Amino acid sequence: MSEQQCAPKAQPSIVDWNQILRPYANPTAARSLTQLLVTLGCLAAGFAGMVVLDEFVGYWAALALAVPTGLFMVRVFIIQHDCGHYSFFRQRWACDWLGRVLGLLTLTPYMWWKRDHDWHHATSGDLSRRGYGDIDTLTVREYKALPGWRRFAYRLYRHPLVLLGVGPFYQFVIRHRLPVGLRKADRLSAWSILGTNVALVGVLIGAEATFGLWKVSSFWLPVVLVAATAGVWMFLIQHQFRETYWAQHEKWDFATAALRGCSYYKLPRPLEWLTGWIGYHHIHHLASRIPNYHLRRCFVEVEAMRQVSVITIRESFKCARLALWDEDSQRLLTFREAA
Repeated sequence: MSEQQCAPKAQPSIVDWNQILRPYANPTAARSLTQLLVTLGCLAAGFAGMVVLDEFVGYWAALALAVPTGLFMVRVFIIQHDCGHYSFFRQRWACDWLGRVLGLLTLTPYMWWKRDHDWHHATSGDLSRRGYGDIDTLTVREYKALPGWRRFAYRLYRHPLVLLGVGPFYQFVIRHRLPVGLRKADRLSAWSILGTNVALVGVLIGAEATFGLWKVSSFWLPVVLVAATAGVWMFLIQHQFRETYWAQHEKWDFATAALRGCSYYKLPRPLEWLTGWIGYHHIHHLASRIPNYHLRRCFVEVEAMRQVSVITIRESFKCARLALWDEDSQRLLTFREAA
């Protein structure tokens, strides 16, 4: 994989980075509202196209539109994601309420996801604080110390068909409905999950009365699953690449984790737009208050942001086989390499 070494030789502190990147961390209400309206309009057009095809051609023809419509749903999720970082509007209350509403479309309890995702940002790359908001990753030594049945379970979990097939369905359709496995005394997340479930029941009752429950769910669910699969894939490429960054807590550094532990996923311009420029993931982790629509400009204007691990679409397919962190070589390995 052709990747460039990420961190500058004399890396600034996080305080320095905040100063450098502060000009980009300014949401513009007009720009945010325009992005929201265009995105929801494209999503509605995708659903309308599915309805028309279902009516005049058939359901399976309509299902083909679930892929582009699902990519518009990814863009909806990115806006919800920006709300969770309070980077979409200047007013926190506006971000929170929009995030909650969009969470009904994406089947994602907003406040629970936000708290889990905040933990991910605070601990990304920290071997001592794994387990929240990330893809489970073992070191080579940890894996070899496991009994046979647990090695098999981990290999099964990390298999691309499970990680990118079963995983997105489980996470967004099942896991997001269950207020279990939360951090101790995290009542806000539990209420977020339960409140979202209640609201979704209301939406489905309204759908049954207006269009028919089957009609709505047979379009909505495939679109969400396409979006969820695309989202898990993006997350995988952004963190699980060969020369990523993991360190024990006493040696871990936030800025280094952002610059070395996050990739720049180089996509064609249309896909950059559809995925809300989240491919500039190193910038997002370094300064999460930057709105998605300012990430590319920051990448172009700040030279240090271009000295990172660059992964193309062709190179990204190799990442799906990486599964174990080797603390000796400081690289992610495949199971065969680790053996």
